[in-house]
Amino acid sequence: MDSIMDTLDAIALNPNLKPLLTLLKAARNGAVYGAKVRFPHALVMIFLFRSGTFREKVKLVLKATRQHASNLARFAVIYKSAMFAMKYLNPAGTKEGPYDTFFAGLLGGYVVFGRNPGSVSQQIVIYVFARVVLAMASLSVQPNMHPLSSLITPEARTRIQDNAWPAFAALSWAAVMYVFRWHPESIVNSLRSSMTYIYVDSDHWTSFHNLLIHNK
Repeated sequence: MDSIMDTLDAIALNPNLKPLLTLLKAARNGAVYGAKVRFPHALVMIFLFRSGTFREKVKLVLKATRQHASNLARFAVIYKSAMFAMKYLNPAGTKEGPYDTFFAGLLGGYVVFGRNPGSVSQQIVIYVFARVVLAMASLSVQPNMHPLSSLITPEARTRIQDNAWPAFAALSWAAVMYVFRWHPESIVNSLRSSMTYIYVDSDHWTSFHNLLIHNK
């Protein structure tokens, strides 16, 4: 057993195999992280809000977990592969270009998420988009980030940073409640189900039992 582990360690530490092993570990980490994130979320959402037998719900949980893990693993491999390719095709040598990450992400995002717009893919992309919006908002008021940065005083920058999150949170909830009230069909099923449970079902009951003990 020791000799086998020594051989595996030698392979893992071989510098000539590092690009290939990097792809392997990226796929592994993407799959593991995706499974860890999706499994408890799918377990709660499906067992709370989906109808069907226990077996059918278990299948849905496993399907969602597998899809999330697969998406992140495939994106990691495509992203890393594109980064390696652009690095070695760079005329300046084996250096990373300033926009390599953007184009590698563009390729991976299109292949993995853009061509498969299922519910799991949509949730991942929406999560990433929201984080990017917050990051860009933060960067927009930093010094020397764009030509208008010099117009933002330190005092104004502090006020914007202090109020950006409250404004973002308030506008997000204002928008989703408006859309849910007047155009509920445009909201994804999982969000619509949870909002229906909280804001619509709470208007209806016929006894104390389905007032506080059970929803219906």
